[in-house]
Amino acid sequence: MSTDRTPDPARQRRRRHVRERQAVIFGVMLGAMAVSAFGAAAVYTGSLSLPFLSHAIASPAPTGLAAANSPCPPEGAVPVAYGEITVNVYNGTNRPGLAGETSTSLSGRGFVIGVQGNASDRGYSGSQEGTALIQFGAQGAAQAYTVAAQFDSPRLVLDDRQDASVDVVVGTAYNALVAAGDVVLTADQPFASPEGCIPMDQVTVVAQPVAPEPTEDPAADPAAVDPAAEG
Repeated sequence: MSTDRTPDPARQRRRRHVRERQAVIFGVMLGAMAVSAFGAAAVYTGSLSLPFLSHAIASPAPTGLAAANSPCPPEGAVPVAYGEITVNVYNGTNRPGLAGETSTSLSGRGFVIGVQGNASDRGYSGSQEGTALIQFGAQGAAQAYTVAAQFDSPRLVLDDRQDASVDVVVGTAYNALVAAGDVVLTADQPFASPEGCIPMDQVTVVAQPVAPEPTEDPAADPAAVDPAAEG
């Protein structure tokens, strides 16, 4: 008795369907793996930037990075609480009232305001370029960098004062403090060193400015009679 070995057409169709579906699944898997590998390689080499990824792993740029040739912050120095910093504010421009305006802004953030007035009355240049000159002694380096974070690219100078007070001489390029929400300071995170800064032990220390001797005749001193020169 002979047996009919002719394949069942329905069975053949099912097998072909299964093979086709498996081919599609494996093809999709291989394609996904290839895309993932390509993307990972692109991100690793920097060819591809993912905004959400960059936001998650990149630290925001610190504010207040001083101009080149400023003293570097001491290694490991961290920000100081605003209320523990005494700031003297001087007007280094011919814009009247700028020292008072800046003092009010700094005081509003919690800084303690010491002296305020005209830069020339303290022995500084009466015309200061840039946003601000921040001058301090060795004891006030962390305080100075905390204050510097409130300004856009100030210039820092180390002098020989023995206390931790900080002088701010507002310059001609100053418009306002950096927005409080944009100030990048973390209590336990050391300051970033500005590019081109000079290590503290290699900085040439200058003398702390002192107020010039008053003239006997006020009329001989233009700043004494010019209301526009008042801080």
